Amino acid sequence: MLIDIERVLTLSLVALAIIAVPGPSVLFVVTRGMALGRRAALATVAGNEVGLIVQVTAVSVGLGTIVERSVVVYTVLKLAGAAYLIYLGVQAFRHRMALLAALGRTMGPVPTRRIFIDGFVVGVSNPKSILLFAAILPQFADPAAGNLSLQLFLLGMICVLIALISDSTWALLAGIARGWLARSPRRLAAIGGGSGAVMVGLGLQVAFTGRRD
Repeated sequence: MLIDIERVLTLSLVALAIIAVPGPSVLFVVTRGMALGRRAALATVAGNEVGLIVQVTAVSVGLGTIVERSVVVYTVLKLAGAAYLIYLGVQAFRHRMALLAALGRTMGPVPTRRIFIDGFVVGVSNPKSILLFAAILPQFADPAAGNLSLQLFLLGMICVLIALISDSTWALLAGIARGWLARSPRRLAAIGGGSGAVMVGLGLQVAFTGRRD
């Protein structure tokens, strides 16, 4: 089984655009980093990525055969995903000051195990990653290459790796970001508004992109 490198690169760019903008996992990592420090933020990242692996596994096993055999199912997933992506973008724009609330939160000591579990819960229930794996990922699999479920799993793991790098970067920069963002609420609005615009744009692109086979 061979996966076209062009598909992998395109998926990586789309995944990075979706993952890197502030969403549930990013906000949670930044909040933990600002309130409890970098170690807690990294423990949150670890839990989050394990949650994403669970999502990838469920999607690859459950959707692989169905998507391979049914263009109708594929189209429904694609349009539903596009609509939800646009919805998330609008919400991100409306609530573009959400990071400001994170700046003001403080917490007492929390056990690392609890931090990891909380990160896992956020990761496994993150609607943005569910959208990525269930609605967008199938567009980059090639039925002609065989074993669609395995393709979805491998492509999904690439997305998890991107999420690990992105979330870890947010975690390590959380302390620096606190001071930089606190000095200008406009920066918070710019991040939130920009991420919303990116999500809406991606939603429109997904809606009008045909099946890649």
